[in-house]
Amino acid sequence: MKVDVLLGLQWGDEGKGKIVDVLTPNYKVVARFQGGPNAGHTLEFENQKYVLRSIPSGIFQGGKINLIGNGVVIDPALFKAEVEALEASGHTLTDRLYISKKAHLILPTHRLLDSANEAAKGNLKIGTTGKGIGPVYTDKTSRHGLRVGDIFHNFKEKYDTAIARHKEMLNNFNFEYDLSEIEEDWFEGLEKLKTFNIIDSEHFVNDQLKQERSVLAEGAQGSLLDIDFGTYPFVTSSNTVCAGACTGLGIAPHNIGEVFGIFKAYCTRVGSGPFPTELFDEDGDEMRNKGNEYGSVTGRPRRCGWIDLVALKYTIMINGVTQLIMMKSDVLDAFDTIKLCVAYDINGEKTENFPFEINDDIKPEYVELPGWSVDMTKMQSENEFPEEFNALLSFIEEELGVPIKIVSVGPDRAQTIIR
Repeated sequence: MKVDVLLGLQWGDEGKGKIVDVLTPNYKVVARFQGGPNAGHTLEFENQKYVLRSIPSGIFQGGKINLIGNGVVIDPALFKAEVEALEASGHTLTDRLYISKKAHLILPTHRLLDSANEAAKGNLKIGTTGKGIGPVYTDKTSRHGLRVGDIFHNFKEKYDTAIARHKEMLNNFNFEYDLSEIEEDWFEGLEKLKTFNIIDSEHFVNDQLKQERSVLAEGAQGSLLDIDFGTYPFVTSSNTVCAGACTGLGIAPHNIGEVFGIFKAYCTRVGSGPFPTELFDEDGDEMRNKGNEYGSVTGRPRRCGWIDLVALKYTIMINGVTQLIMMKSDVLDAFDTIKLCVAYDINGEKTENFPFEINDDIKPEYVELPGWSVDMTKMQSENEFPEEFNALLSFIEEELGVPIKIVSVGPDRAQTIIR
């Protein structure tokens, strides 16, 4: 048995949560392998809308084990709020949610350090969510971090040492803060965290494979935000690509099976950073409004633009994608002409390779295809697809060299067409 991996191929917000929920009936275990509460996965079904931040998106399908892997970072206060919101809506988690002992804890002072760092950057801000993600991964790499398993081993001393170190750093920023209130919420969250199954997750996942139990690894953010292969420095602090599933769950590369790559029929980005196909006109506004392009965690409006096939070829290559999933196809219903970036012009030279640096010198080269002017949101099979939409699918598949197996035509679980 192999671990199938599902991840985003753009700058995040591709709709991973919905597809994990759709695919979960085919698996016994759904496991998050990186990221933290900065990544919001939105799911809609039965006239309800849910936003998950740390909990895997398979939690709504009964009888499935959901695992927060060692590569994830957890804020106990936000975790508690997320769990209580789900429990209030009738979804019990205690027996179905497992947490890795090796997952790192986001301390109250990590959030303060995140804000202090951003404030110090001035006009060079990265555009973080302020959830402490960068500082906690920094502590992890510099070997100062606290892990979930530490709460059972001399935790107070370890916590006090870490907080004292962070306070010294905050003093160097001349950053004013009040720790008491957020610290109280944090420790209440820690007590909630203790009520769940806290396990040696790498042994658990590999034992599941030995027992021929299927596992789906769920990524957060998108491949273009990967710390190594994304549009650095405007990236997240973890490995969002397929290789991150190996280190974030403790599985060997040969145990990777299918790699599902999710992309929108257009592009979006939140916060700062390069975006070659970004639109600043009415088309961009139409995408934002029709696609409800506002951050599920931050509420920030997303920048919108045409689909970038140069970037998609790159992320497909890095991840070894075997199947593609196209989201928000219905958002393009309103456009008479659909544009697709197939190459970059960099100072007069054409390239189809994603370059080391993305800057204002890059001009996207587009192919234009006719739109379809048909409402796709009620469609239930690919037989209903308009001819122009089928032509778009065929063009993308030929350019990318990977089949599009699933098409989403709306936010609800039911608005998903498997080809």
